[in-house]
Amino acid sequence: MAKPFIIAIDDDDLVLSAVTRDLRRQYSESYSIVSVASGKEALATLEELLTRGDAAALILADQRMPEMTGVDVLEASLRLFPDAKRVLLTAYADTEAAIGAINRAQLDHYILKPWDPPEDRLYPILDDLLADWQASYRPPFRGIRVVADRWSREAHQLKEFLARNQVPYQAIDVEEGEEGRILLEAVGAAFYELPVVVLEDGSHLVRPSPSELAEKVGMRAHAELPSYDLAIVGGGPAGLASAVYGASEGLSTVLIESDAPGGQAGQSARIENYLGFPVGLSGADLARRAVTQARRFGAELLVPLSVSEVTRNDPFRILKLSDGSEISCKALVVATGVQYRLLPADGADRLAGAGLFYGASAVEANIYQGHEVAIIGAGNSAGQSAVYLSGFARKVTMLVKGPSLDEYMSRYLIDRITGIENIEVRYQVDARAIHGTDRVEGITIGGPADDETLPVSAVFVFIGQAPRTEWLGDVVQRDEQGFILTGNDCRVDTWPLTRARLPLETSVPGIFAAGDVRSGSIKRVASATGEGAMAVRFVHEHLASL
Repeated sequence: MAKPFIIAIDDDDLVLSAVTRDLRRQYSESYSIVSVASGKEALATLEELLTRGDAAALILADQRMPEMTGVDVLEASLRLFPDAKRVLLTAYADTEAAIGAINRAQLDHYILKPWDPPEDRLYPILDDLLADWQASYRPPFRGIRVVADRWSREAHQLKEFLARNQVPYQAIDVEEGEEGRILLEAVGAAFYELPVVVLEDGSHLVRPSPSELAEKVGMRAHAELPSYDLAIVGGGPAGLASAVYGASEGLSTVLIESDAPGGQAGQSARIENYLGFPVGLSGADLARRAVTQARRFGAELLVPLSVSEVTRNDPFRILKLSDGSEISCKALVVATGVQYRLLPADGADRLAGAGLFYGASAVEANIYQGHEVAIIGAGNSAGQSAVYLSGFARKVTMLVKGPSLDEYMSRYLIDRITGIENIEVRYQVDARAIHGTDRVEGITIGGPADDETLPVSAVFVFIGQAPRTEWLGDVVQRDEQGFILTGNDCRVDTWPLTRARLPLETSVPGIFAAGDVRSGSIKRVASATGEGAMAVRFVHEHLASL
């Protein structure tokens, strides 16, 4: 298989020679390095790569070139290789142009000249960008294939599970072309058995559950040890932060996640207000980076697996897992987050997964390209999804119960939505009914005027959050909505230890709560990450007191 290409562009021979030398020294084993001396030559090279079916991973252009500036070249390259990473080489005086190119040319980074030493000022930046590119790069496909009707709710569940766990797959619609029919015949499967998952070795699964599929693709769902210093339930930002800090500080650490790392944040198309990422990052990228960190430090991640019961055997906490096994831990962090509340509209239950979705991901965006869709909700998650889906759907209609977005949505998102032509916001309306036989075909809304039915193909729901705490039973104190009480918010009870209850500690010593599942928490990705890290500090204090 041909290597992906890295293209370096600079009209200064000495600079071009230096950057080419540094690129080859670091990346020549995995990438083909091409250097060109002008913007026009660069675009001609990119056009040639495109016609040959090659991939461009990274385009690095100098800003000050005759005929075409670096920004002009990078902007023109968007039509040829929209997924390539783009880097601008600049002098200090050109930083304003670089910042302006973030949106215009979808610039991923700019690097000031000179970049010596490259080990500090070049390679770390490019390593990160190339890792991101590789995460979404799809060479000629030889992996898992999901054969199904595109509207199948069972197939959607499998595709979403694979996508959220960042397992590459190809979706093959049996209603389009002959590929699906031929593949089914080759593996000996029938149409009535759909969805069928064809694995890389040629074997296949008929209507598998996510856990069965996980086992086949090599995901770990069995604990290696009988006991751990720290167990974490929930793999959202709070849980992943606890795993990173717990493992990095020498605690034997296990994280248990029932679906996919990232939690609700993992479904966000673009998080633009996360510190340190001026062009934003997707929830999937955040989850991937955190999982890599946690594993590098030695944390054990069990996916998909859930906890069905927690019991006390002081000083240990015993976790009964969904596969029937048990593990014990000296400290437990509950970071199970929240789930979207169900839509109380006629037809919603029947069409869930068949056009009605709680949250939104790339799986749905691809399915509904060119269709009209509706989003119910007014928070940041709804806004991020509206912006993302507007790049695929013909029209996105946001249905907002209140008179404005100001109370629930960040200003930067409101401004983005206002500037996108194919997003319409309807205020003071709610969903009355979802229509369709096998899939969503419309939604009836009500408001100040008469009821109205919109001809949409999908409905995405973001109408509030409920904590994932049913599995805890009465083990720890919770508030009226089910969120876990911690610290001084716990009701007066008999505290069995001589030390005071720690911040983020629940009514039970050694059990902590972090992130959205905690009563009174700030529902933001950054605050959940911070609480997950803080919880480990208090875990150390608890362990020292045993």
